[in-house]
Amino acid sequence: MSRQLTAVIERVGDGYVALCPELDIASQGKTAAESRENLKKELALFLDTASVDEITIRLRE
Repeated sequence: MSRQLTAVIERVGDGYVALCPELDIASQGKTAAESRENLKKELALFLDTASVDEITIRLRE
């Protein structure tokens, strides 16, 4: 099963912050593209290491 997640990217100071609101995971970078790529890495790490219960709880909120 695949699911589409949201990435909200905002400029903050001299860089960018990317947030996935469905899982409450954020990352940052010097450019919007870098912050989005860093967010993808963080999401992959979370999904590889979190328990099914933790993922389910976050996605339902």
